[in-house]
Amino acid sequence: MPIAFVLSCRRPIHVPIEKKIASAGDRQGGPQIVPAAEPTPLKSPNIIFILTDDLSINLLQFMPHVLKMERNGATFTNYFVTDSLCCPSRSSIFTGEFPHNTKVFGNLEPDGGYGGFNAHGNEPNTFAVALQRIGYKTAMLGKYLNGYEPTRNGGAMGWNEWDVAGLGYHEFNYALNENGKVVFYGRQRRDYLTDVLSHIGVKFIQKSQGSPFFMEIATFAPHSPYIPAPRDAGAFVGLIAPHTPAFDAAPDANAPKWLTRFPPLSASDLVSINRKFRLRARSVLAVDQMISNLRAAVAAAGQEKNTYFIFSSDNGLHMGEHRLMPGKMTAFDTDIHVPLVVTGPGVAPAHVIDEIAENTDLCATFAELAGAGVPATVDGRSLVPLLRGEQVPEWRTLALIEHHGPLNRLTEDDDPDVPAKRSGNPPTYEAIRARDSVYVEYDDGTREYHDYASDPYELRNTFSKLSPKAKASLHASVDALRICRGAQACWQAAKPSKIPNASKVGTRPSPS
Repeated sequence: MPIAFVLSCRRPIHVPIEKKIASAGDRQGGPQIVPAAEPTPLKSPNIIFILTDDLSINLLQFMPHVLKMERNGATFTNYFVTDSLCCPSRSSIFTGEFPHNTKVFGNLEPDGGYGGFNAHGNEPNTFAVALQRIGYKTAMLGKYLNGYEPTRNGGAMGWNEWDVAGLGYHEFNYALNENGKVVFYGRQRRDYLTDVLSHIGVKFIQKSQGSPFFMEIATFAPHSPYIPAPRDAGAFVGLIAPHTPAFDAAPDANAPKWLTRFPPLSASDLVSINRKFRLRARSVLAVDQMISNLRAAVAAAGQEKNTYFIFSSDNGLHMGEHRLMPGKMTAFDTDIHVPLVVTGPGVAPAHVIDEIAENTDLCATFAELAGAGVPATVDGRSLVPLLRGEQVPEWRTLALIEHHGPLNRLTEDDDPDVPAKRSGNPPTYEAIRARDSVYVEYDDGTREYHDYASDPYELRNTFSKLSPKAKASLHASVDALRICRGAQACWQAAKPSKIPNASKVGTRPSPS
Protein backbone atom coordinates (compact mmCIF):
# COMPACT_ATOMS: atom_id res chain seq x y z
CA MET A 1 0.00 0.00 0.00
CA PRO A 2 1.22 3.54 -0.47
CA ILE A 3 3.11 4.98 2.47
CA ALA A 4 2.73 8.68 1.71
CA PHE A 5 -0.50 10.29 2.78
CA VAL A 6 -2.05 13.74 2.53
CA LEU A 7 -2.59 15.25 5.96
CA SER A 8 -6.30 15.72 6.45
CA CYS A 9 -6.49 16.79 10.06
CA ARG A 10 -7.55 20.24 11.14
CA ARG A 11 -7.61 21.79 14.54
CA PRO A 12 -10.78 20.84 16.42
CA ILE A 13 -13.03 23.51 17.77
CA HIS A 14 -13.07 23.03 21.51
CA VAL A 15 -13.96 25.28 24.37
CA PRO A 16 -10.87 25.55 26.58
CA ILE A 17 -11.00 25.53 30.35
CA GLU A 18 -11.43 29.11 31.43
CA LYS A 19 -8.57 29.20 33.88
CA LYS A 20 -5.04 29.57 32.60
CA ILE A 21 -2.39 27.16 33.81
CA ALA A 22 0.49 28.89 35.53
CA SER A 23 3.70 29.24 33.57
CA ALA A 24 6.99 28.14 35.10
CA GLY A 25 7.61 31.66 36.31
CA ASP A 26 4.11 31.95 37.81
CA ARG A 27 4.39 28.82 39.93
CA GLN A 28 5.10 29.51 43.55
CA GLY A 29 8.85 29.15 43.99
CA GLY A 30 9.33 28.40 40.29
CA PRO A 31 12.17 29.77 38.17
CA GLN A 32 11.59 32.84 36.07
CA ILE A 33 11.64 32.44 32.30
CA VAL A 34 14.70 34.12 30.83
CA PRO A 35 13.59 37.07 28.68
CA ALA A 36 14.60 36.75 25.06
CA ALA A 37 17.44 38.97 23.96
CA GLU A 38 17.45 40.96 20.76
CA PRO A 39 16.50 38.61 17.90
CA THR A 40 19.41 36.69 16.43
CA PRO A 41 20.06 37.44 12.75
CA LEU A 42 18.11 35.13 10.50
CA LYS A 43 21.31 33.51 9.23
CA SER A 44 21.28 31.54 12.49
CA PRO A 45 19.87 28.12 11.60
CA ASN A 46 16.51 26.75 12.56
CA ILE A 47 16.52 23.40 14.36
CA ILE A 48 13.69 20.84 14.33
CA PHE A 49 14.12 17.89 16.67
CA ILE A 50 11.76 14.95 16.18
CA LEU A 51 11.86 12.65 19.21
CA THR A 52 9.85 9.43 19.05
CA ASP A 53 8.90 7.19 21.95
CA ASP A 54 10.19 3.58 22.11
CA LEU A 55 11.14 3.54 18.42
CA SER A 56 13.57 0.74 17.65
CA ILE A 57 15.95 0.69 14.70
CA ASN A 58 14.01 -2.12 13.01
CA LEU A 59 11.10 0.30 12.39
CA LEU A 60 13.09 2.63 10.15
CA GLN A 61 12.39 0.41 7.15
CA PHE A 62 8.76 1.60 7.30
CA MET A 63 9.67 5.31 7.31
CA PRO A 64 10.60 6.44 3.78
CA HIS A 65 11.07 10.08 4.76
CA VAL A 66 13.53 9.12 7.50
CA LEU A 67 15.35 6.88 5.03
CA LYS A 68 15.49 9.88 2.71
CA MET A 69 17.03 11.86 5.59
CA GLU A 70 19.72 9.18 5.83
CA ARG A 71 20.48 9.57 2.13
CA ASN A 72 20.57 13.35 2.40
CA GLY A 73 22.39 13.68 5.70
CA ALA A 74 24.32 11.98 8.48
CA THR A 75 23.54 8.71 10.26
CA PHE A 76 25.13 7.86 13.59
CA THR A 77 25.65 4.09 13.69
CA ASN A 78 26.83 4.00 17.31
CA TYR A 79 24.35 6.27 19.10
CA PHE A 80 23.13 5.15 22.53
CA VAL A 81 20.90 6.35 25.37
CA THR A 82 21.94 6.74 29.00
CA ASP A 83 19.01 4.64 30.19
CA SER A 84 16.50 2.70 28.10
CA LEU A 85 13.60 4.27 29.98
CA CYS A 86 11.61 7.35 28.96
CA CYS A 87 12.12 9.95 31.67
CA PRO A 88 15.81 9.34 32.51
CA SER A 89 16.63 9.37 28.80
CA ARG A 90 14.66 12.56 28.11
CA SER A 91 16.24 14.25 31.11
CA SER A 92 19.68 13.46 29.67
CA ILE A 93 18.60 14.93 26.32
CA PHE A 94 17.32 18.17 27.86
CA THR A 95 20.33 18.77 30.11
CA GLY A 96 23.21 16.85 28.55
CA GLU A 97 23.77 15.14 31.90
CA PHE A 98 23.93 11.50 32.95
CA PRO A 99 21.18 10.19 35.24
CA HIS A 100 23.59 10.15 38.19
CA ASN A 101 23.79 13.94 37.81
CA THR A 102 20.18 14.75 36.90
CA LYS A 103 19.11 12.36 39.71
CA VAL A 104 16.33 11.16 37.39
CA PHE A 105 16.30 7.36 37.36
CA GLY A 106 12.63 6.60 36.84
CA ASN A 107 9.29 7.87 35.60
CA LEU A 108 7.78 8.59 39.01
CA GLU A 109 8.68 10.81 41.94
CA PRO A 110 10.78 11.11 43.97
CA ASP A 111 13.64 9.76 41.81
CA GLY A 112 12.09 10.58 38.46
CA GLY A 113 9.26 11.95 36.41
CA TYR A 114 8.32 15.57 35.83
CA GLY A 115 8.29 16.29 39.56
CA GLY A 116 11.65 14.68 40.19
CA PHE A 117 13.23 16.49 37.23
CA ASN A 118 12.14 19.85 38.66
CA ALA A 119 12.85 19.00 42.29
CA HIS A 120 16.47 18.24 41.46
CA GLY A 121 16.93 21.64 39.82
CA ASN A 122 17.28 20.50 36.21
CA GLU A 123 14.88 22.92 34.53
CA PRO A 124 17.27 25.92 34.28
CA ASN A 125 19.97 23.72 32.71
CA THR A 126 18.20 22.72 29.49
CA PHE A 127 19.13 23.61 25.95
CA ALA A 128 15.80 25.46 25.65
CA VAL A 129 16.94 28.03 28.20
CA ALA A 130 20.29 28.45 26.42
CA LEU A 131 18.66 28.99 23.02
CA GLN A 132 15.88 31.25 24.24
CA ARG A 133 18.47 33.43 25.95
CA ILE A 134 20.10 34.33 22.61
CA GLY A 135 16.80 35.11 20.90
CA TYR A 136 15.58 31.80 19.50
CA LYS A 137 11.85 31.17 19.42
CA THR A 138 11.47 27.81 21.11
CA ALA A 139 8.59 25.35 20.89
CA MET A 140 7.87 22.19 22.87
CA LEU A 141 5.18 19.98 21.32
CA GLY A 142 3.81 16.60 22.39
CA LYS A 143 5.37 14.58 25.19
CA TYR A 144 7.51 16.40 27.74
CA LEU A 145 8.27 14.25 30.79
CA ASN A 146 6.35 11.43 32.44
CA GLY A 147 4.01 12.71 35.11
CA TYR A 148 3.33 16.03 33.40
CA GLU A 149 -0.38 16.82 33.74
CA PRO A 150 -1.71 19.49 31.36
CA THR A 151 -4.63 20.41 33.59
CA ARG A 152 -2.36 20.93 36.59
CA ASN A 153 1.10 21.90 35.29
CA GLY A 154 2.19 24.86 33.23
CA GLY A 155 4.88 25.53 30.66
CA ALA A 156 8.50 24.87 31.47
CA MET A 157 11.33 27.35 31.60
CA GLY A 158 12.88 28.24 28.25
CA TRP A 159 9.92 27.62 25.92
CA ASN A 160 8.05 30.33 24.00
CA GLU A 161 5.50 27.92 22.53
CA TRP A 162 4.07 25.15 24.70
CA ASP A 163 1.66 22.50 23.36
CA VAL A 164 2.14 19.52 25.63
CA ALA A 165 0.00 16.48 26.48
CA GLY A 166 0.01 14.21 29.50
CA LEU A 167 -1.17 10.66 28.88
CA GLY A 168 -1.34 10.80 25.10
CA TYR A 169 -0.39 7.19 24.48
CA HIS A 170 -3.82 6.24 23.14
CA GLU A 171 -3.61 9.06 20.55
CA PHE A 172 -7.25 10.01 21.19
CA ASN A 173 -9.18 11.41 24.19
CA TYR A 174 -6.35 13.49 25.60
CA ALA A 175 -5.74 17.07 26.71
CA LEU A 176 -3.13 19.52 25.47
CA ASN A 177 -1.88 22.46 27.46
CA GLU A 178 -1.70 25.00 24.64
CA ASN A 179 0.22 27.98 25.97
CA GLY A 180 -1.63 27.94 29.27
CA LYS A 181 -5.07 26.89 28.07
CA VAL A 182 -6.21 23.29 28.29
CA VAL A 183 -7.84 21.95 25.14
CA PHE A 184 -9.53 18.55 25.08
CA TYR A 185 -9.46 16.32 22.01
CA GLY A 186 -11.83 13.45 21.36
CA ARG A 187 -12.26 10.44 19.09
CA GLN A 188 -12.64 12.03 15.67
CA ARG A 189 -10.05 11.27 13.02
CA ARG A 190 -8.82 14.85 13.13
CA ASP A 191 -8.01 14.38 16.85
CA TYR A 192 -5.28 11.79 16.19
CA LEU A 193 -2.45 13.18 18.30
CA THR A 194 0.47 12.74 15.89
CA ASP A 195 -1.50 14.59 13.21
CA VAL A 196 -2.46 17.35 15.64
CA LEU A 197 1.21 17.83 16.56
CA SER A 198 2.07 17.95 12.87
CA HIS A 199 -0.52 20.66 12.31
CA ILE A 200 0.69 22.73 15.27
CA GLY A 201 4.29 22.30 14.14
CA VAL A 202 3.53 23.54 10.64
CA LYS A 203 1.73 26.59 12.08
CA PHE A 204 4.70 27.34 14.33
CA ILE A 205 7.06 27.27 11.34
CA GLN A 206 4.78 29.58 9.38
CA LYS A 207 4.53 32.16 12.16
CA SER A 208 8.25 32.05 13.02
CA GLN A 209 9.48 33.66 9.84
CA GLY A 210 11.85 36.51 10.62
CA SER A 211 13.64 34.92 13.57
CA PRO A 212 15.43 31.61 14.10
CA PHE A 213 13.53 28.90 15.90
CA PHE A 214 14.03 25.62 17.69
CA MET A 215 11.18 23.13 17.82
CA GLU A 216 11.06 19.81 19.62
CA ILE A 217 8.15 17.74 18.44
CA ALA A 218 7.96 14.64 20.63
CA THR A 219 5.46 12.00 19.58
CA PHE A 220 3.94 9.37 21.83
CA ALA A 221 4.11 6.94 18.92
CA PRO A 222 5.12 4.19 18.65
CA HIS A 223 4.79 3.60 22.43
CA SER A 224 2.24 1.04 23.60
CA PRO A 225 -0.66 0.56 23.10
CA TYR A 226 0.64 1.20 19.56
CA ILE A 227 -2.33 3.08 18.09
CA PRO A 228 -1.93 3.88 14.37
CA ALA A 229 -3.73 6.63 12.53
CA PRO A 230 -7.14 5.34 11.34
CA ARG A 231 -6.02 5.69 7.72
CA ASP A 232 -3.14 3.29 8.39
CA ALA A 233 -5.08 0.62 10.28
CA GLY A 234 -4.94 -1.84 7.39
CA ALA A 235 -1.26 -1.48 6.51
CA PHE A 236 1.25 -4.32 6.52
CA VAL A 237 -1.15 -7.25 6.62
CA GLY A 238 0.80 -10.39 7.49
CA LEU A 239 3.88 -8.55 8.75
CA ILE A 240 5.70 -10.36 11.56
CA ALA A 241 8.37 -9.27 14.01
CA PRO A 242 12.00 -9.80 12.95
CA HIS A 243 13.37 -13.16 14.02
CA THR A 244 17.05 -12.50 14.66
CA PRO A 245 19.23 -15.22 16.25
CA ALA A 246 18.32 -13.65 19.61
CA PHE A 247 14.59 -14.20 19.07
CA ASP A 248 13.32 -16.76 21.62
CA ALA A 249 16.94 -17.63 22.38
CA ALA A 250 17.50 -19.55 25.60
CA PRO A 251 19.89 -17.91 28.09
CA ASP A 252 23.30 -19.53 28.28
CA ALA A 253 24.72 -21.03 31.44
CA ASN A 254 26.43 -17.77 32.40
CA ALA A 255 23.50 -15.44 31.72
CA PRO A 256 22.64 -12.89 34.43
CA LYS A 257 20.25 -14.24 37.02
CA TRP A 258 17.33 -12.00 36.12
CA LEU A 259 17.33 -13.35 32.55
CA THR A 260 17.23 -17.05 33.43
CA ARG A 261 13.64 -17.27 34.66
CA PHE A 262 11.82 -16.74 31.35
CA PRO A 263 10.23 -19.70 29.54
CA PRO A 264 10.28 -20.20 25.77
CA LEU A 265 7.83 -18.10 23.80
CA SER A 266 4.52 -19.87 23.30
CA ALA A 267 2.33 -19.87 20.20
CA SER A 268 0.11 -17.24 21.78
CA ASP A 269 3.19 -15.16 22.65
CA LEU A 270 4.19 -15.19 18.99
CA VAL A 271 0.73 -14.09 17.91
CA SER A 272 0.82 -11.23 20.40
CA ILE A 273 4.33 -10.10 19.44
CA ASN A 274 3.56 -10.17 15.73
CA ARG A 275 0.32 -8.24 16.21
CA LYS A 276 2.09 -5.58 18.26
CA PHE A 277 4.94 -5.29 15.79
CA ARG A 278 2.42 -4.67 13.00
CA LEU A 279 0.77 -1.97 15.10
CA ARG A 280 4.14 -0.35 15.74
CA ALA A 281 4.95 -0.37 12.03
CA ARG A 282 1.57 1.21 11.28
CA SER A 283 1.92 3.85 13.98
CA VAL A 284 5.22 5.20 12.62
CA LEU A 285 3.61 5.96 9.26
CA ALA A 286 1.94 9.06 10.71
CA VAL A 287 5.25 10.12 12.29
CA ASP A 288 6.95 9.76 8.92
CA GLN A 289 4.22 11.77 7.24
CA MET A 290 4.59 14.43 9.93
CA ILE A 291 8.27 14.77 9.00
CA SER A 292 7.28 15.27 5.37
CA ASN A 293 4.76 17.95 6.37
CA LEU A 294 7.34 19.79 8.46
CA ARG A 295 9.91 19.68 5.68
CA ALA A 296 7.35 21.02 3.21
CA ALA A 297 6.52 23.89 5.57
CA VAL A 298 10.19 24.76 5.95
CA ALA A 299 10.66 24.73 2.18
CA ALA A 300 7.57 26.93 1.68
CA ALA A 301 9.06 29.42 4.16
CA GLY A 302 12.28 29.56 2.12
CA GLN A 303 14.28 28.06 5.00
CA GLU A 304 15.11 24.65 3.54
CA LYS A 305 18.86 25.42 3.34
CA ASN A 306 18.90 27.00 6.77
CA THR A 307 17.21 24.30 8.86
CA TYR A 308 18.54 21.26 10.65
CA PHE A 309 16.30 18.22 11.08
CA ILE A 310 17.28 15.76 13.81
CA PHE A 311 15.44 12.45 14.19
CA SER A 312 15.82 10.09 17.14
CA SER A 313 14.10 8.08 19.90
CA ASP A 314 14.28 8.10 23.69
CA ASN A 315 14.96 4.35 23.77
CA GLY A 316 14.41 1.18 21.78
CA LEU A 317 12.26 -1.87 22.50
CA HIS A 318 12.79 -5.61 22.53
CA MET A 319 10.08 -7.89 21.15
CA GLY A 320 10.83 -11.57 21.68
CA GLU A 321 14.61 -11.33 21.86
CA HIS A 322 16.08 -13.37 24.71
CA ARG A 323 12.58 -14.82 25.33
CA LEU A 324 11.40 -11.40 26.55
CA MET A 325 7.95 -10.10 25.84
CA PRO A 326 7.82 -6.48 24.58
CA GLY A 327 9.67 -4.13 26.90
CA LYS A 328 12.87 -2.14 27.50
CA MET A 329 15.24 -1.15 30.34
CA THR A 330 17.88 -3.77 29.52
CA ALA A 331 21.43 -3.08 28.36
CA PHE A 332 20.84 -5.11 25.19
CA ASP A 333 21.25 -3.18 21.95
CA THR A 334 17.57 -3.63 21.15
CA ASP A 335 16.90 -1.17 23.99
CA ILE A 336 19.90 1.20 24.17
CA HIS A 337 20.91 1.53 20.49
CA VAL A 338 18.58 3.98 18.73
CA PRO A 339 18.57 6.05 15.53
CA LEU A 340 20.15 9.47 15.22
CA VAL A 341 19.80 11.03 11.77
CA VAL A 342 20.69 14.65 10.97
CA THR A 343 20.24 16.80 7.88
CA GLY A 344 21.04 20.47 7.43
CA PRO A 345 23.62 23.07 6.46
CA GLY A 346 27.13 21.64 6.17
CA VAL A 347 26.03 18.01 6.61
CA ALA A 348 27.21 15.91 3.68
CA PRO A 349 24.73 13.47 2.12
CA ALA A 350 24.96 9.77 2.96
CA HIS A 351 27.46 10.58 5.71
CA VAL A 352 27.94 7.62 8.08
CA ILE A 353 29.43 8.44 11.48
CA ASP A 354 30.80 5.50 13.46
CA GLU A 355 32.08 7.33 16.53
CA ILE A 356 30.39 6.59 19.86
CA ALA A 357 27.66 9.16 20.52
CA GLU A 358 25.14 9.41 23.33
CA ASN A 359 22.01 11.38 24.12
CA THR A 360 24.03 13.48 26.58
CA ASP A 361 25.58 15.02 23.44
CA LEU A 362 22.39 16.57 22.08
CA CYS A 363 22.22 19.54 24.46
CA ALA A 364 25.73 20.70 23.54
CA THR A 365 25.05 19.98 19.85
CA PHE A 366 21.91 22.10 19.75
CA ALA A 367 23.70 24.91 21.60
CA GLU A 368 26.65 24.92 19.19
CA LEU A 369 24.45 24.77 16.09
CA ALA A 370 22.56 27.81 17.37
CA GLY A 371 25.66 29.70 18.48
CA ALA A 372 24.60 29.63 22.12
CA GLY A 373 26.78 28.99 25.11
CA VAL A 374 26.83 25.35 26.16
CA PRO A 375 25.39 24.98 29.70
CA ALA A 376 28.27 24.50 32.14
CA THR A 377 26.60 21.44 33.65
CA VAL A 378 26.68 19.21 30.54
CA ASP A 379 28.45 15.85 30.66
CA GLY A 380 28.30 15.34 26.89
CA ARG A 381 30.18 16.75 23.91
CA SER A 382 28.90 18.55 20.82
CA LEU A 383 28.56 16.37 17.73
CA VAL A 384 28.89 19.34 15.36
CA PRO A 385 32.52 18.59 14.36
CA LEU A 386 31.47 15.07 13.36
CA LEU A 387 28.50 16.40 11.41
CA ARG A 388 30.84 18.67 9.47
CA GLY A 389 33.16 15.81 8.60
CA GLU A 390 36.03 17.04 10.74
CA GLN A 391 38.61 14.59 11.99
CA VAL A 392 38.40 14.65 15.78
CA PRO A 393 41.41 12.98 17.39
CA GLU A 394 40.88 10.73 20.40
CA TRP A 395 37.09 10.64 20.33
CA ARG A 396 35.43 8.81 23.21
CA THR A 397 35.41 5.01 23.10
CA LEU A 398 32.70 4.30 25.68
CA ALA A 399 29.05 5.17 26.31
CA LEU A 400 27.69 4.89 29.86
CA ILE A 401 24.28 3.32 30.50
CA GLU A 402 22.90 3.36 34.04
CA HIS A 403 19.58 1.99 35.20
CA HIS A 404 17.84 1.70 38.56
CA GLY A 405 15.57 -1.30 39.02
CA PRO A 406 13.75 -3.49 39.32
CA LEU A 407 10.57 -1.48 38.78
CA ASN A 408 7.71 -2.89 40.84
CA ARG A 409 5.34 0.04 41.06
CA LEU A 410 1.61 0.11 40.85
CA THR A 411 -0.10 -0.15 37.45
CA GLU A 412 -0.04 1.29 33.96
CA ASP A 413 -2.39 4.02 35.18
CA ASP A 414 0.47 5.29 37.34
CA ASP A 415 3.32 4.62 34.92
CA PRO A 416 2.77 3.54 31.28
CA ASP A 417 6.25 1.96 31.39
CA VAL A 418 5.54 -0.36 34.30
CA PRO A 419 7.09 -3.67 33.18
CA ALA A 420 4.58 -6.06 31.69
CA LYS A 421 4.68 -9.70 32.69
CA ARG A 422 7.80 -11.42 31.29
CA SER A 423 9.01 -8.24 29.58
CA GLY A 424 12.24 -8.13 31.55
CA ASN A 425 12.82 -6.06 34.65
CA PRO A 426 16.54 -6.07 35.42
CA PRO A 427 18.02 -5.00 38.73
CA THR A 428 20.11 -1.86 39.05
CA TYR A 429 23.11 -1.86 36.72
CA GLU A 430 25.77 0.26 35.07
CA ALA A 431 27.03 -0.67 31.63
CA ILE A 432 29.65 0.58 29.20
CA ARG A 433 29.09 0.17 25.47
CA ALA A 434 32.13 0.22 23.19
CA ARG A 435 32.07 -0.22 19.44
CA ASP A 436 32.66 -3.94 19.66
CA SER A 437 31.57 -4.93 23.17
CA VAL A 438 29.26 -4.30 26.10
CA TYR A 439 30.04 -4.79 29.78
CA VAL A 440 27.40 -4.74 32.53
CA GLU A 441 27.75 -4.63 36.31
CA TYR A 442 24.59 -5.56 38.22
CA ASP A 443 24.18 -4.59 41.85
CA ASP A 444 23.62 -8.25 42.77
CA GLY A 445 27.26 -8.92 41.85
CA THR A 446 26.58 -10.44 38.42
CA ARG A 447 28.85 -9.34 35.58
CA GLU A 448 28.06 -9.63 31.88
CA TYR A 449 30.31 -9.20 28.83
CA HIS A 450 29.62 -9.66 25.14
CA ASP A 451 32.24 -9.39 22.41
CA TYR A 452 30.37 -8.50 19.21
CA ALA A 453 33.06 -9.94 16.94
CA SER A 454 32.12 -13.45 18.09
CA ASP A 455 28.70 -12.79 19.65
CA PRO A 456 26.88 -10.10 17.63
CA TYR A 457 23.47 -10.85 19.17
CA GLU A 458 24.55 -10.92 22.84
CA LEU A 459 23.82 -14.58 23.42
CA ARG A 460 26.92 -15.70 25.35
CA ASN A 461 28.19 -14.07 28.50
CA THR A 462 31.97 -14.46 28.32
CA PHE A 463 32.93 -12.36 31.33
CA SER A 464 34.40 -15.39 33.13
CA LYS A 465 36.84 -15.91 30.25
CA LEU A 466 38.37 -12.45 30.51
CA SER A 467 41.77 -12.06 32.11
CA PRO A 468 42.01 -10.51 35.59
CA LYS A 469 43.64 -7.47 33.98
CA ALA A 470 40.78 -7.07 31.52
CA LYS A 471 38.18 -7.40 34.28
CA ALA A 472 39.96 -4.79 36.38
CA SER A 473 40.15 -2.41 33.43
CA LEU A 474 36.44 -2.72 32.69
CA HIS A 475 35.52 -2.18 36.32
CA ALA A 476 37.77 0.89 36.53
CA SER A 477 36.05 2.39 33.48
CA VAL A 478 32.60 1.86 34.99
CA ASP A 479 33.75 3.35 38.28
CA ALA A 480 35.13 6.44 36.58
CA LEU A 481 32.03 7.04 34.47
CA ARG A 482 29.44 6.38 37.17
CA ILE A 483 30.72 9.32 39.24
CA CYS A 484 31.91 11.71 36.52
CA ARG A 485 30.50 15.22 36.46
CA GLY A 486 31.02 17.81 33.76
CA ALA A 487 32.12 17.58 30.16
CA GLN A 488 35.86 17.35 30.78
CA ALA A 489 35.74 14.71 33.50
CA CYS A 490 33.16 12.57 31.68
CA TRP A 491 35.09 12.92 28.40
CA GLN A 492 38.28 11.65 30.00
CA ALA A 493 36.45 8.80 31.72
CA ALA A 494 34.84 7.75 28.42
CA LYS A 495 38.12 7.30 26.56
CA PRO A 496 40.41 5.11 28.65
CA SER A 497 43.79 4.25 27.20
CA LYS A 498 42.85 0.64 26.52
CA ILE A 499 39.64 -1.39 26.53
CA PRO A 500 39.68 -5.20 26.64
CA ASN A 501 38.91 -6.58 23.20
CA ALA A 502 38.13 -3.08 21.88
CA SER A 503 39.42 -3.29 18.37
CA LYS A 504 38.98 -2.24 14.81
CA VAL A 505 36.31 -4.86 14.25
CA GLY A 506 33.71 -2.15 13.58
CA THR A 507 30.04 -1.90 14.34
CA ARG A 508 28.06 -5.03 14.91
CA PRO A 509 25.04 -5.81 12.73
CA SER A 510 21.86 -4.01 13.70
CA PRO A 511 19.43 -6.19 15.70
CA SER A 512 16.82 -5.37 13.08
